[in-house]
Amino acid sequence: MAEKDTSNRGFGSMDDDKQRGIASQGGRAAHEKGSAHEFDSEEAREAGRKGGESVSSDREHMSEIGRKGGQHSHEKQGSSHEQSGSHQQSGSHKQDSSQTRGGTSEQHSEAGRQSHKNS
Repeated sequence: MAEKDTSNRGFGSMDDDKQRGIASQGGRAAHEKGSAHEFDSEEAREAGRKGGESVSSDREHMSEIGRKGGQHSHEKQGSSHEQSGSHQQSGSHKQDSSQTRGGTSEQHSEAGRQSHKNS
């Protein structure tokens, strides 16, 4: 007798929207019942710290984030230059709030790596 194909059965085989809907109903029910865990600010802070440590330990990932951030800031800076016509108007020392600090994406990436060495 052939085994029954179960690959299209169960919670794991549902599409993401359907899974979220069911999980949401379960969360609401637990809160109404009073059995849901609610994080206090200290628990939330600790969870965030652990998550940050986990993510930042992946140097390749952090380097990529820095590279993308540098590229994004330069793209944004270029478009604001085109719109305003110049970087800074004569006689004005006020910076456009859409502009970021300078530097290449490689410099931003290196700065990110350096800051994690010091942690």
